[in-house]
Amino acid sequence: MTWMIGLPLLAPVLAALCSVALGWRRLSAALTVMSALTILGCGVALAVRVDDGAHLVLNGLLRADALSATMLIVIGVVGSLATWASIGYIDAELAGRHTDERGARLYAVLTPAFLAAMALAVSANNIGVVWIAVEATTVVTAFLVGHRRSRAALEATWKYVMVCSVGITIAFLGTVLLHFAALHAGASAEDALDLDVLLAHAGGLDPAVTRLAGALLLIGYGAKMGLAPFHTWLADAHSQAPAPVSALMSGVLLSVAFSVLIRIKPIIDTAVGPAFLRTALLAAGLVTLLIAALLLTVTSDLKRMLAYSSMETMGLIAVAAAAGTQLAITALLLHVLAHGVGKTVLFLAGGQLQAAHGTTAIGDITAVFGRSRLVGGAFAAGMVVLLGLPPFAMFASEVSIAIALADARLAWALGLALVALVVAFAALLRNSGRMLLGTPEAGSPVIRVPVTVAGALVAGVLLSLALGVTAGPLTDLFAGAASQLGVR
Repeated sequence: MTWMIGLPLLAPVLAALCSVALGWRRLSAALTVMSALTILGCGVALAVRVDDGAHLVLNGLLRADALSATMLIVIGVVGSLATWASIGYIDAELAGRHTDERGARLYAVLTPAFLAAMALAVSANNIGVVWIAVEATTVVTAFLVGHRRSRAALEATWKYVMVCSVGITIAFLGTVLLHFAALHAGASAEDALDLDVLLAHAGGLDPAVTRLAGALLLIGYGAKMGLAPFHTWLADAHSQAPAPVSALMSGVLLSVAFSVLIRIKPIIDTAVGPAFLRTALLAAGLVTLLIAALLLTVTSDLKRMLAYSSMETMGLIAVAAAAGTQLAITALLLHVLAHGVGKTVLFLAGGQLQAAHGTTAIGDITAVFGRSRLVGGAFAAGMVVLLGLPPFAMFASEVSIAIALADARLAWALGLALVALVVAFAALLRNSGRMLLGTPEAGSPVIRVPVTVAGALVAGVLLSLALGVTAGPLTDLFAGAASQLGVR
């Protein structure tokens, strides 16, 4: 069991060290892909072994349970696709002189470091260590967002750093307050931030202090996952980052931040009652959904459109978490995985459109189907996933979330969410149609797709289809995660 928990951290660290020594080479890039596949393999192995509850290793520092196995699978799947595509992406960047050997080396080092930080965030049993890991993702991705070193990239980097640093500082204050409450409830100083210890002492936590801690943690980690009103960094960072990095940030980093919130939710609920976080999650989720839907109707940029759709997804899973039932948690975890794969396909395809046209303006990208069946087909498939249409898994997850909200007597919230989803659906469909359909004009740029990017696109589409058709074994894992979180 120890190696299953340790390898997801060790493998990407070793890949990063190899990249420090070798720079950007096919070997170092392949090792990064292997590290992502290792995370995926360990997540799958853990999923088979965690039916009987949480397993702690390294003196309780790391934990393996159904939720950590789920998140490792998400990190591994998205990471494998994104790092595989990165090989062709960086080679093309070097060939086009959009970066140099130093920039490629930095990318090669930081990408596996990013994977390691996310793996630590979902595997740590101590919320102080979780905070450190999430902060590390901010530091690492800041340099990745500014990869091209253009004025727009640097502005997006600073905005990302400032907003997320404020958020993570607020989360730090919440962590300190929770530690203070645990100490006064009888926990020892050494393990007062351990998840199991906090849950065991939750009934004795001071309600006023815990309520404040819960609010700060929701604001802090909510900023990292793009919830309003701290969503302003998301579109800028996603639009300027390299396409594989945008896929990692949108497809999995936002969900990693969310996983922290559902980790601490049972503790806060036990201490102050479920109504507090339920109300806060509903408010944040619905406002985020509505803002994202409105922004989707006015955006004219491809990557910003994809970023706003990620914001919409985060709003929906926040609303689902507010319902708090086993069906809701199971459905939102399926939603997280399906969204991660589909959004990765969209960002990778969008990256090829940006490379071909030199822009991400939707109005300048037309007749993609007629010029590249691969990119056009992959983008269309990813968009069908994102729109929640059958046979893909987001259809089942959204229907299940709707049922869970109705069962939890939140029909009013379901109604508001549906309005936002319909508006977002129409906007995404309109913009996608503008780009994909039509007759190619004379002189339209050729869309060239590197072999590794093509492989990642095909694999992502096939994986999305397989997930939609045969998600049964995974739903058992997701239901197990809900049960281990104390949800009934």
